[in-house]
Amino acid sequence: MELGDTSYLLVSEGEAVLVDPQRDAWRFAAAAEARRATIRHVLETHVHNDYVSGALEVRAATGAEVAAPADGGYQFPHRPMAEGDDLEVGALTLTAWHTPGHTPEHTSYVVRAGGADDPVAVFTGGSLIVGAAGRTDLLGPDRTDGLTRAQFRSLSRLAGLPDAVRVLPTHGAGSFCSAGSGGGSRTSTIGAERLRNQALGIPDEDDFVRLRTHELPQHPSYYRFMATINRAGPPAVGRLPAVPALPPAEVARFVAAGACIVDTRDRAAFAENHIMASVNVELGGSFSAYVGWLFTPDQPLILVVPEPADASLERAVTQLFRIGFDQIQGSVASGVEAWRSEDRPVSSYPLVSVEELCGALHGGETPYVLDVRQPVEHREGMYPGTHGVFVADLPHQLAEVPQDIETWVICASGLRASVAASLLDGMGRRVRLVAERGVTDLLADCPPAGPQRQSVR
Repeated sequence: MELGDTSYLLVSEGEAVLVDPQRDAWRFAAAAEARRATIRHVLETHVHNDYVSGALEVRAATGAEVAAPADGGYQFPHRPMAEGDDLEVGALTLTAWHTPGHTPEHTSYVVRAGGADDPVAVFTGGSLIVGAAGRTDLLGPDRTDGLTRAQFRSLSRLAGLPDAVRVLPTHGAGSFCSAGSGGGSRTSTIGAERLRNQALGIPDEDDFVRLRTHELPQHPSYYRFMATINRAGPPAVGRLPAVPALPPAEVARFVAAGACIVDTRDRAAFAENHIMASVNVELGGSFSAYVGWLFTPDQPLILVVPEPADASLERAVTQLFRIGFDQIQGSVASGVEAWRSEDRPVSSYPLVSVEELCGALHGGETPYVLDVRQPVEHREGMYPGTHGVFVADLPHQLAEVPQDIETWVICASGLRASVAASLLDGMGRRVRLVAERGVTDLLADCPPAGPQRQSVR
């Protein structure tokens, strides 16, 4: 899924258990119905930091019992699952294993079929994931060392399962809850992980702590809201919130009252023409992460979406709904063209290539180049003479970007640079966006002319 997470529907003899459902969980109820199965239980592996759980949505729709880690601090009725507790689903038995590390209460569930001794699968949540392991730093530096040591022991325990056992993790590629990535595969086996998983290849606990907590990327700032919501239990609403199409005059009234416009079109369309002071976050796999980095759940938002408008709006609203962003006031009816037709303020800025930036760097212009990748990427290598500010930190560090000269914005592929360019443009700065390729390409294709200075903030 777009947050890098996977939910599972396990069916046996007409009964089903749903594991780690995302918030728009009515789709899972429909999937169970299509398989003529009744969801008896909703099972959580841990208190999620990256999305709002759909457990209570499923309970409201189906009457299913919610089962969750006993030490999770959940404030709604649920079946607490402690070490060794069993859950029966048709001919299957799911046994709770306390596997702390990603979170203190984290619990995996070992699946056995028909009373057999050997398990067939294990739901590993944010513990053992494909090619890697769940992060242990999300609860703050004071808890990181202890959780990382617990993760080492949990992974060792899971790795002791038979080779053929299917590994069914919640987190995967694209999730900021993952420390490392095994590529695009969502599931694996214990045998395959023993052979290839970097986290399982570290035999010493102290080395594990050092290596697994070194140079981790920042995680989205909206994470700080998720655990509180999930422990309390979000209200069940049964559907996505309705988002009306708003005429320009109504959009302007919302903006005057404090709403922000998020334009989800591709970076080229946005650069060519956009509503003044709107923020460009392309509608793709990391859309909700970057909206969640730049705004808070209570911030009123208005969306501009690409064609086909209905499908794009549903996709955008779904992604935001999954992270608890429910204050979507509407979308701009007929998009930017309707806004322009009323002579309302618009803006634009040029797109440039890596080759054009190289020409400017070697042509005596000495352009101001802003590298908006993650700090860990900056430490891995920046182009000499450039300046580093992570895109999510940019709203708080705008004063450090010169106002009197044009800024060339670059990242690794153009996605984060497009967000940063829109922020700078909205503040009245002159910008040029390196829309494709990025710093690695610049270093490879445009060798620096000589020793120069670089700065990281």
